[in-house]
Amino acid sequence: MSRPTPEPDELAQLAFDELGQMSFADHSLTSVLQKVTDLAARVLPGEAVTSVTILSDGRPATVASSGPLALELDHAQYRRGSGPCLEAARSGSVTEVLDTSTEERWGTFTRLAAERGCRAILSFPLPPQELITGGLNVYARTAQPIDPGTRDTAARFAAYAVVPVSNMYLYETAVERAGHLAAALDSRALIDQAKGILMERFKLSADQAFSALAKVSMESNTKVRDVAARFVETGELPRG
Repeated sequence: MSRPTPEPDELAQLAFDELGQMSFADHSLTSVLQKVTDLAARVLPGEAVTSVTILSDGRPATVASSGPLALELDHAQYRRGSGPCLEAARSGSVTEVLDTSTEERWGTFTRLAAERGCRAILSFPLPPQELITGGLNVYARTAQPIDPGTRDTAARFAAYAVVPVSNMYLYETAVERAGHLAAALDSRALIDQAKGILMERFKLSADQAFSALAKVSMESNTKVRDVAARFVETGELPRG
């Protein structure tokens, strides 16, 4: 005997439960974002495709999308510097386009959306308490009207989805920065070691030893770190 099809509210709650149970140990940022877009497509009506926009240093980027249409429409807004997803991310307010064929804001963008088969757009900003700026974008592909119930479900979904997305984004950003820092410290240690050898061997000052490494670096078109590593390993400086 087959199970009855869950009601929309039950589907939404199941999606919220899945989002709440996600952990860093089992997911990467890519898989978290994919889960969010998959669940959004399952929960939201209108044959929706979704995307997540992140603003970094004021520049927008799509970090996940559930289909090429969402990616195309995101990028169209980025090129123009305006559109519902950018307005939502920048203003912190929900932005709606209930009918792309009649919407007059954003000029050519909404005409493009209508031509591509997108009938309505909802963009939800990440909550202000989060440490990143961006939003969840919903592009509906059917003429089904976006009623208050649909808007409420989408808003609730966005509020739930942003927590694992922002946490995972911040986590991976911190890991990446830590990796850069470790690499920088490793480079500094190698350069200091090479400087020490030069200072002892040729009775140079610290500044003179670094200048010698920098000179070889420029003449050989090699990074100072690589020059230092070669010198520490072989006792010889590369020649340009």
